Amino acid sequence: MSATQEHRSLLGRRTVVAAVGAAGAAAALTACGGGSDGSGGSDTVEQPGSSGKGGEVIAATADIPEGGGVVFAAQKVVVTQPQPGEFKAFSSTCTHQGCAVKDVSGGTITCPCHNSTFDAATGSPTGGPATLPLPAREITVEGDSIRLA
Repeated sequence: MSATQEHRSLLGRRTVVAAVGAAGAAAALTACGGGSDGSGGSDTVEQPGSSGKGGEVIAATADIPEGGGVVFAAQKVVVTQPQPGEFKAFSSTCTHQGCAVKDVSGGTITCPCHNSTFDAATGSPTGGPATLPLPAREITVEGDSIRLA
């Protein structure tokens, strides 16, 4: 192979390797992105048939036990009532490896996959391998209804 042919072959391989690397980096950055507003928070979508004062009604206040909470799998949210009349909401996706949290009791949200636990009032990790808090989700309480904001 002549020096010119070898140089062209080397440039062709470099171009392919660079293109593959750039595509992989772009895919990784896309997968790590948060909401469309760049804040890393959740995107809010107005549900059809809602009153315009918020999103979908997901529960009645009476459905959320004091000191506990309820996981709403379809909405990927966990709603807690750490103190009487105080309602909080967090993503139900564990920050350790993405499993869905399953249980809320005694002021603790628990992920069954690796036993990470989170504070039901703040979403902060309290045990297990998770080191990041559950992201807060916005809710509104109107009368006895809890809506995703």
